[in-house]
Amino acid sequence: MTIERDVMEYDVLIVGGGPAGLSAAIKIKQLATKENKEISVCLVEKGVEVGSHILSGAVIDPIALTELIPDWKEKGAPLNTKVSKDRFNIFSEKNSLDIPHWMMPPIMSNKENYIVSLGDLCGWLSKEAENLGVEIYPGFSAQMPIFNSSEELIGITTGDMGRDSDNNETSNYVPGIEIHAKYSLIAEGTRGSITKIIEKKLNLRKKSDPQKYGLGFKEVWRIDKNKHQPGLVEHSLGWPLENDTGGGSFTYHYDEDLVSLGFVVHLDYSNAYLSPFDEFQRFKTHPKIKELLTGAKRINYGARAINEGGIQSWPQLVFPGGAFIGCSAGMVNVPRIKGTHNAMKSGILGAEACVDAILKPEKIKDKILEQYPGKIRDSWIWQDLNSVRNIKPLISKYGTILGMLFGGIEMWLASYKVNLPWTLHHKEADHETLIDINKSKPISYLKPDGIFTFDKLSSISLSNIGHESNQPCHLKLIDKDIAINLNYKIYNSPEQRYCPAGVYEILQEGNDVKLQINSQNCIHCKTCDIKDPTQNIDWVPPEGGSGPIYSKM
Repeated sequence: MTIERDVMEYDVLIVGGGPAGLSAAIKIKQLATKENKEISVCLVEKGVEVGSHILSGAVIDPIALTELIPDWKEKGAPLNTKVSKDRFNIFSEKNSLDIPHWMMPPIMSNKENYIVSLGDLCGWLSKEAENLGVEIYPGFSAQMPIFNSSEELIGITTGDMGRDSDNNETSNYVPGIEIHAKYSLIAEGTRGSITKIIEKKLNLRKKSDPQKYGLGFKEVWRIDKNKHQPGLVEHSLGWPLENDTGGGSFTYHYDEDLVSLGFVVHLDYSNAYLSPFDEFQRFKTHPKIKELLTGAKRINYGARAINEGGIQSWPQLVFPGGAFIGCSAGMVNVPRIKGTHNAMKSGILGAEACVDAILKPEKIKDKILEQYPGKIRDSWIWQDLNSVRNIKPLISKYGTILGMLFGGIEMWLASYKVNLPWTLHHKEADHETLIDINKSKPISYLKPDGIFTFDKLSSISLSNIGHESNQPCHLKLIDKDIAINLNYKIYNSPEQRYCPAGVYEILQEGNDVKLQINSQNCIHCKTCDIKDPTQNIDWVPPEGGSGPIYSKM
């Protein structure tokens, strides 16, 4: 049965209200005003409001923001805490070694950067975009891309509202709409569902390495005033992770007595017993961290996947009718733990390419934004990411200690304009790296104390999750038998451990074993979609507006 849907027409459609999508929207309107032309722009965002699904450390380099909105300070952008001190530590279980700042490659410096809530920044950018005439629709998830007979992307379908758990229409049913556009910029962020469909349909990864990912955790704590050092930025490597598991921590002091405490685990780990969430909790038992958190109160929790593959893992950036911007492509600088500036710049460049194509359609062949990849190559995005392209492969091959040592040498050489001629490649996708549970090393995690360490359910209560209990499950098993016949038997159901929100649960009744999916717990990190060994889990957007409602994240 064909569903009749309303159709809305725009010049440009932007999927995703993160820093890349919002920067693109603003830039398009700025350029249109400069040319005295009217270019209609629509932005859809699956979160209930812009910023509600945004989670990042976040220390940002304001270079792209300054290019986009030079008077951002006067306009009151929420960049209030400038980095004042920068430290890098190597942790053992009981001690920490402070690496002198002069030993760190210049690219690792956070001088002139700001500690922010990226959600707050996106909320501010959305107001700037709306003031310029951008139509923003929060609570609308992009469910499916729409192609014409020439395999040109012509828009998206938003998700239906008001279906029950069996996918039947309820009395509240409202069908999704079609949004058509001359060009679409896909800015979904990491592991986007529309991105996956477009990549597969148009074979856009045929020349790319597998994308690599990390799982980033963040908690916001309000600490003792006497311990708060506004502008202090600290990063660490080492304990509690083994050398063969990449990752590290961040601790950022900002605003009024707030600390962003975070931990990243690279998702190419092999030990099936490993639980990234519990590694984060264990990290907080380190004496240095425990002392900081004594007398503090945890007020927010969240997690999300991060692109780590670098330029060798980018898909083809353009295709008929659209382009990937921001982390839909993968713009994170792994050693810097930064991607916002690159995401925003890619949005700016994507906007320029769209405006050129709309104003001079005779120069565009097959509706492909050919200027965009060239603009990326000629920009400081390429300089930023090309200089660190081998860091993640080095860590994956040699482990954290040697990988960062070799990577540090390469980054120092790059600071003197000496770029090594080779590019190391990623051999495996993250879902291919787990080993049999019987060959894995057991890990003993302590019971949460409720003071410094917590369980998943008490943590996600701080994520303000809202999923209608009767809506269709958005975590799809391609083959339901695989969950038990393969995942359970070979890996002891790793989804129980890699999910940071307690979504996947193994239930046993006598000899019967089944996987229960608690989709109402999902915080949209996409880790299950990434790490499942057979790629049997397909994450799709739930009903629009569902998911976490992050604050100060």
